[in-house]
Amino acid sequence: MAVVIRLQRTGKPHQAHYRVVAIEKSRGATGKPLEVLGSYNPREEAAGKKLQMKEGRVDHWVKNGALPSETVATLLKAAAKKAKA
Repeated sequence: MAVVIRLQRTGKPHQAHYRVVAIEKSRGATGKPLEVLGSYNPREEAAGKKLQMKEGRVDHWVKNGALPSETVATLLKAAAKKAKA
C-alpha cells in the first residue's frame, strides 16, 4: 500500500477549495482518503489562512513512508518558512 499526501479538490466550479489528504496512490481523484490532514484555500486573501494543517499528523504519515506530492511539498516548505519568520 503506497500512501501519498496530496490535494483533493472540493468546492464549486471556479471556486476551488482543496483538502490535504493522506490517500492510497491507486485511488482516484475523488476516492475516499485514509485521513484528512487539513485544507488549502487559494482564494483566501490572508496568507496565514490559506493553508490549515494538522502538522503532527502530517509528520506521522511522512515518518511512516507517505510521500507528499510536488504541490503539497511546496506548500509545506512555504509554511515552514513563514513559521520561522
